[in-house]
Amino acid sequence: MALEHAILVSLAERSASGYDLARRFDASIGHFWKASHQQIYKVLARMEADGWVSTERVSQGARPDKKVHAITETGHAELLAWSARPTPAEAVRSEFAVRIRALHLIDRATVLGAVRDRRQQHEDALAGYEASRRKYFADPAELADDEIGPYLALRGGIRLERNGIDWCDEIIETLGQR
Repeated sequence: MALEHAILVSLAERSASGYDLARRFDASIGHFWKASHQQIYKVLARMEADGWVSTERVSQGARPDKKVHAITETGHAELLAWSARPTPAEAVRSEFAVRIRALHLIDRATVLGAVRDRRQQHEDALAGYEASRRKYFADPAELADDEIGPYLALRGGIRLERNGIDWCDEIIETLGQR
């Protein structure tokens, strides 16, 4: 997947200025697809040149005009074509897993500290996901069609964080037995 497709998904949900898109990205899609605001603006310009998005200038009075981006028919066609292609498994690159692999070579107390830190990061992320779930998806049985995808993506994030906590707990328990 390219950043372009993540942006198309967001714009298909709602048109936005680059600034609003970047903020929305930080609060939702950014949980599983990282991009800087500068990257988003650069890609938006390329997507406009490719005809995937249109841009409308909106007057803001004394402030500079705002550019509002919307997905075009061409962009929607690309989104549909992309969604039909197979999704390859992502390569996993985890510095944390390499450190765990090297347990026999490095100071155990240092590793335990890193594991506890990582566990806390998972706890913090899980708390954020759970807060979003309570705020936006209080009753999963009542989801509208356009809420199912965001809900399931959020549930995936919750499961990943719980798995991370479980793994950290397993590491701590295993090391505590030695």
